[in-house]
Amino acid sequence: MLRALEIRDMLIIDRLELAFQPGLNVLTGETGAGKSILLDSLGFVLGWRGRADLVRSGAEQGEVVAEFALSPDHPARDVLVEAGLPEDDSLILRRVNGRDGRKTAWVNDRRCSGEVLRALSATLVELHGQHDDRGLLDARGHRALLDAFANHPDLLEEVEAAWKTTSAARRALKKAEADVVKIREEEEYLRHSVSEMDALDPQPDEEAALDTSRRQMQAAERIRADVTAALQALGNDGAEGAMSDAQRWLDGVADKAEGALDEPLDALGRAFTELGEAVQGIETALEHLSFNPIDLEETEERLFAIRALARKHGVVADELGDLANLLRGRLAALEQGDADIADLRKTLTRAEEAYDMAAAKLTAARIEAAAQLDAAVTAELKPLKMERAVFTTTLTAGDAGPEGRDAVEFTVATNPGAPSGPLGKIASGGELSRFLLALKVCLSDRDAGITMIFDEIDRGVGGATADAVGRRLQALAEDGQVLVVTHSPQVAALGAHHWRVEKRVVDEMTLSTVTPLAASDRVDEIARMLSGDTITEEARAAARALLG
Repeated sequence: MLRALEIRDMLIIDRLELAFQPGLNVLTGETGAGKSILLDSLGFVLGWRGRADLVRSGAEQGEVVAEFALSPDHPARDVLVEAGLPEDDSLILRRVNGRDGRKTAWVNDRRCSGEVLRALSATLVELHGQHDDRGLLDARGHRALLDAFANHPDLLEEVEAAWKTTSAARRALKKAEADVVKIREEEEYLRHSVSEMDALDPQPDEEAALDTSRRQMQAAERIRADVTAALQALGNDGAEGAMSDAQRWLDGVADKAEGALDEPLDALGRAFTELGEAVQGIETALEHLSFNPIDLEETEERLFAIRALARKHGVVADELGDLANLLRGRLAALEQGDADIADLRKTLTRAEEAYDMAAAKLTAARIEAAAQLDAAVTAELKPLKMERAVFTTTLTAGDAGPEGRDAVEFTVATNPGAPSGPLGKIASGGELSRFLLALKVCLSDRDAGITMIFDEIDRGVGGATADAVGRRLQALAEDGQVLVVTHSPQVAALGAHHWRVEKRVVDEMTLSTVTPLAASDRVDEIARMLSGDTITEEARAAARALLG
């Protein structure tokens, strides 16, 4: 509910503070007095897009503050929580418009965007009038209005859940099909690569072992000739033979040398021993240096093959085994893919069938609710002197989605046999106002907690019809809050609270003021609305009669 509205330096309003009440609030005044400025200012603080030149002439900025009372379950609280704004039982919106056109907004003293303001406004205020293209005249919202009238949240939840399941199944199938297509495109490459790796069968750490063996064989090939020459130099034809001759010669003369050759002979014996060990070591080394040249060739061929395969796939040699397993897995996925796709198609078919059933139930419920709504609106049109008009809620097949697959639009025909069409295109100004009011009366109990504003919705009607309009507005306001801008004395007389909007000139500047009216003041205001500038006693009497 709108508690208060404070306006400063907006158009022809210098400063204005209004305290609104529950029930039917009426605003009256002569044409041009500034009633529309109040709505422009309220729309400004709610973030609605409107006229740009709002700042009063001579002022640096204009400012509007609106205070709303929120019930514990008011939907505005969800908007506040999602936006990270403070939540309380009182909601204060403040917006400033600078002379340069820059706009700044606050919600409960926290800066916020125009987008947040508009999200809040959708839960706080509804504006209805002959030029209302935001509410009942917008066919995009008719399906939600019909669902609210039908009050079948369980069906909506079932359809939404079925749609989510169907969408998830469709995404899973699409992904699986794309994966299979991708793998199939490289199937030949995969099979060739796996075959190549299976044929080579590289083992962990094999590349390092082959490289070590190759280097050893290459080194043996280079030093074997020198080691063989060294062995020959130390053998019987070399050092060992010379030492044997020397020992034989010394032994033959040792007994004649009176011991002088004993030590040399001992040393020579020790040299024989060391020489024997050296020869044995060299022979052993030669055995290790012996290899088959074919082994070197085969080792090099395998080493080069492993390295070439690793380069081809952009991995190190030790990762070839893991890569082979990965490629085998992709081939297995290809073989499994067709089976998976078949299962996913069955899952999608079941999900689509479930969605079709849920959507069909929702369509049936909407058809039933549409008939009830048409009857309810028709009943409301009769006292509004439109008993010959026909209101129809039309359902046509639309695109499937989370809210079903029905397109809903409210259509009217002003006379039997006349072509029907959208509300805003078929009905004239006065007729449109009454259609909107009748529809709003039928939907009113679905708008708990929202402030409804009717801008001259009674234009073009008078007498008993205007009285019927006023009584329906009064009924709408019984459990909520309705603001009505009106030129109809019959409507104004039914208001629980009454404000008069008027212009005055102060220091050659035109200003608009809004005055709450006491009971006696209401008599004169309604008498003015009945008789014009000159208020007669007859007009006052008629006003008292209207006020009851």
